[in-house]
Amino acid sequence: MELNPRALFDLARTTVETAASVPGRVLDLLGAAEAVVRRADELVIRTGRVLEETEALVVRAKAVTAAAEAVTADAVHTARTSRELVDDYAPIAQKAHPLAQRFVDELSPHEVDAAVRLVDQLPTLTKHLMDDVLPILTTLDRVGPDIHQLLEVTNDVRQAILGIPGFAFLRRRGEDKEDVDVVNSTAP
Repeated sequence: MELNPRALFDLARTTVETAASVPGRVLDLLGAAEAVVRRADELVIRTGRVLEETEALVVRAKAVTAAAEAVTADAVHTARTSRELVDDYAPIAQKAHPLAQRFVDELSPHEVDAAVRLVDQLPTLTKHLMDDVLPILTTLDRVGPDIHQLLEVTNDVRQAILGIPGFAFLRRRGEDKEDVDVVNSTAP
């Protein structure tokens, strides 16, 4: 290759231009690298926030899952208890259904009102039963023999009265007088 002064000058000028442009290009490259680093920093910061929010969401999801498991356990327990109750009471309900249906069909509003009034009176009725009736009932075992003795004495007195001379005459006279009184009271 032949280097003439013009070619040598062009080569030198190209080299100088290239050398002179290198710092500007390096600066542009550094500026671009700094912009990339800045964007990478922003991306790292945003990624950190996203991770923090994701961790918070995971904690909340775990809490929701635990609560759902507790609710599910309660629901399973409730369902099991309900099933047991249904199994226990279904035969009784089936037996009672015709009776209850008849009761409802036969019940009138008047009877419902009377039943409500009766239920309203239950406290008073209970008090009187406990305070008045039950104490009397405890003495009934002694009343029977007393009444038996009273009947015997009454029979003895009747026999004695019938044995009085002239009593039959007095009795007939009393009956005649009652007949006259009855006739007089019905007369106009």
